[in-house]
Amino acid sequence: MTHDYTHNSLRTDLVRIALEWEKAFGVAPQGVTGAVAEFDAAMLIGHSPESYSLEMQGATAVRKGFDFRYSGQRYQVKGNRPSGKPGSFVTRTGKPSNQDWDFFIWVLYDESYTIQEAWRWDVDAFEVKLAPLKRLGPRDLRCGVRLA
Repeated sequence: MTHDYTHNSLRTDLVRIALEWEKAFGVAPQGVTGAVAEFDAAMLIGHSPESYSLEMQGATAVRKGFDFRYSGQRYQVKGNRPSGKPGSFVTRTGKPSNQDWDFFIWVLYDESYTIQEAWRWDVDAFEVKLAPLKRLGPRDLRCGVRLA
C-alpha cells in the first residue's frame, strides 16, 4: 500500500486542525491527543510511519488491552496535553484499565502537541509500583524509562 504523504504530514495536519478547532470552539476535539500519542509512541520505539500504518490496518478503537504491536510486543499508550489556558497543567494521567500489554508508554505534550517527555513501563514493573495506586500523576510515571 502506498501513501502520498510524508511521515509527519498527516500528524501535522491533524494537530493544526485540532488547534484551529480549539481556537474556534474552546476545546480541542476529543481523541486527538490519544491518536497523536499512539503515533508518536510508535515512532519513539522504532516503528516507521509505513510499518505503523501496516500494523494499524484493521485495528479498531476498542481493541482490548493494547494499542499497537512492535517487534512482537504489545504497547498501551496514554497521552496528556494541557490547553495552555491559565491554570491548565497536567496533574492526573491516564491509567491502563488492564495489563493485557507488554509495555505502557505515557507521553506529555505542551499546548501545541510538541512532546515534552515520554516514559515507558514494562507490565511487571507497572503491576508492582503503579497498578495499586488509585490515581496516577506525572511524578509517578517519571519513574519509568525515559524515551523523550
